[in-house]
Amino acid sequence: MKVGYAYICQNPHNRASDRDCHRAERGLVELVEPLGFDSFWSVEHHFTDYTMVPDVLQLLSYVAGRTSRIMLGSMVVVLPWHDPLRVAEEVSLLDHLSDGRFVLGIGRGAGRVEFEGFRADMGESRERFVEYADMLLRGLETGYCEYDGKFVKQPRKDIRPAPFKSFRGRTYAAAVSPESARIMAKLGVGILIIPQKPWEAVAQELDEYRTIFREVNGADAPPPIAAGWVYCDADAGRAEERARRWINGYWESAMRHYEFGGEHFGKTKGYEYYAAIAQMPPTPEMDDFFLNLQVWGTPEQCYEKVMTIRQKVGQEHFVGVYSYAGMPYDEAESSLRLFAREVVPELQRVSAAPPAVAAS
Repeated sequence: MKVGYAYICQNPHNRASDRDCHRAERGLVELVEPLGFDSFWSVEHHFTDYTMVPDVLQLLSYVAGRTSRIMLGSMVVVLPWHDPLRVAEEVSLLDHLSDGRFVLGIGRGAGRVEFEGFRADMGESRERFVEYADMLLRGLETGYCEYDGKFVKQPRKDIRPAPFKSFRGRTYAAAVSPESARIMAKLGVGILIIPQKPWEAVAQELDEYRTIFREVNGADAPPPIAAGWVYCDADAGRAEERARRWINGYWESAMRHYEFGGEHFGKTKGYEYYAAIAQMPPTPEMDDFFLNLQVWGTPEQCYEKVMTIRQKVGQEHFVGVYSYAGMPYDEAESSLRLFAREVVPELQRVSAAPPAVAAS
């Protein structure tokens, strides 16, 4: 199994300067390849303290120059906020700069504050995502973009630098709702799982995704990539106490950024699934639910939790978030180093071929 590191750079309630946050996070970046991780990932978000990475491809270009071996992944480029032709050019350039180490992750977004900031209609996001993704993926295979859709009227233009390596098998999409999973199967892309619902529900949706993928593409779907928030400590009690503090702190920041509890999801086309989540009031039980989807504890407990997730969804790649919610950076580094020393080598010894996942 491959193991990755995800950079999100939170500054909850502006506890520090944004500059200090990024400077400290960059210190952790320098550890990722030497500590033996297989991949480095980052996100795209705008305008709030939730995460301060407005341009994931720019950040990955920086990391490409600081590393030589690890894969570089976007989790994700939010396509409805971009011109898809520009995304195609930027993706191809990053792949050249990294000598083909880039793994493309795409998504459609769910933050109202971000759609408003870009003057984009959130209710059009699903349709725009499908058209933008279709043009982008075709362009990366053919070397040019051309499209005549409802939202995209793109005359034929070459992508330069020209793509030199297929993105088939190294393109993934974040899919939270069952409808999104079906769309990704038809696009022929893998699934990037961001844990926020019971693993049994994720497994059931993956069953349907795999069936559609096989019918449309004539081949089995690639194993999913599973992400998760990580806290690792040699002492089980201390690990639980700090995981509760920091992982619940992250969950609170997500609730604020996405405005869970608001009514807008129920009034926005394509976000019906989110509307049900948004109606759930914040409670200690909800905090525990999110906490228990994540990977925390002693090294042995962390290993078992990753393997339990693997038994349910069959991932061959686990990507952890190790610094979040205003956690002190020395604490984040200590957790990261322990996980890298005790857990990463054991996961990397696990067969790359995922286990057969029983139909739910």
